[in-house]
Amino acid sequence: MAQYTYKAINQTGKNIVGSVESSSIEAATEYLYKQGLTPIIVKPESTGLNLNTLFGSKIKTTDMVIFTRQLATMINAGVPLVRSLATLQSQTESKLLKKQLLTISKDIEGGSTFADALEKHPNTFSPIYVNMVRAGEASGILDEILKKLALQQEKDAKIKQKFKSAMTYPVILLTITGIVFIGLMTIVMPKIGKIVSDLANGAPLPTLTQVMLAISNFMVKYWYLILGAIVGGGVFYKRYTSTADGKRWKDRMLMKIPVLNQIIVKVAVARFSRIFASMMSAGVTVLDSIEITAKAIGNSVLEDELNAAAKQVANGVQLSQPLYESKVFPAIVPQMLGVGEETGKIDEVLIKVAEFYEDEVDATVESLSSILEPIMIVIMGVMVALIAASVIGPISNLSNQI
Repeated sequence: MAQYTYKAINQTGKNIVGSVESSSIEAATEYLYKQGLTPIIVKPESTGLNLNTLFGSKIKTTDMVIFTRQLATMINAGVPLVRSLATLQSQTESKLLKKQLLTISKDIEGGSTFADALEKHPNTFSPIYVNMVRAGEASGILDEILKKLALQQEKDAKIKQKFKSAMTYPVILLTITGIVFIGLMTIVMPKIGKIVSDLANGAPLPTLTQVMLAISNFMVKYWYLILGAIVGGGVFYKRYTSTADGKRWKDRMLMKIPVLNQIIVKVAVARFSRIFASMMSAGVTVLDSIEITAKAIGNSVLEDELNAAAKQVANGVQLSQPLYESKVFPAIVPQMLGVGEETGKIDEVLIKVAEFYEDEVDATVESLSSILEPIMIVIMGVMVALIAASVIGPISNLSNQI
């Protein structure tokens, strides 16, 4: 997505100046026409170096939570929307959010709705955010909707942070293991291999020693091929997994890994339950809620199942029925959803499901670190043991011959 500035005329003949995020000038122009504006000029905002784009900077979750909560409080207190945005714009520490809030305020002053103004910044405001704001504007409960959005953002951030914390030590240990192995194989092993070969004086070396020396020689001689293969493989993996097919393959592979698959499913179910409940409580239709939630849960396998379920819902079937047939969704989800459909309290029931699975994720993530740490230590020990055995083996043989 690129940023485009525009000058347009609204339906009352007033000149409007603003900016919009879009994939191209044509797409930006089409969007302006849909908003009831007649574009005069549409051009890229800047041709200079964009550091935000270069380094992939984006607004922090904490900044978004603070903004959403403060906006909810100000609207609840009766402060006009434009004045609220101006106040928050001056207070936020995020330069990118400050810039976007200025554009959003100008769009609202030009006659745009709050949701439509947010929709022009998809990298910051997700479809869930935009649709819930739109529902809040239509029903007159925008402050309540914003509070729910802030809570949802906090829950997501909490889960991500716990997962990162649990993975930090194992990742560091695995990195150190890799560095030590490379150092031993490219620096230590060649020197020891020469000494062992000289001592053997032409005698055949043990198979393990020959294999380790062959690996060491290959790494020293063809290091550039190995480095190229790693970089090339990383680039290919990143590009492939950015496609729809690649993302599905990646999600399927991750869901086959023991322990990790449980975390992935629990996180996805918790997100589905909380987001779907929020959408329903905001008055969004069931089909729209399913479509938006499917894209937001971050797992293409569950997304495909929800999209298939949506087709049955469109034919008059309740959502709980196709989820009963799901091979991914735990049985408790359609059971609780069915209760909500019968009582008319889907949002309340699913919030309880979300809280249950969020607690489950916390417990599983906490145990993940204790499971992975000894595994990493064993891997490191095996690598060092192989190198040690390849050196000790020929020395032992020589001592026996003597």
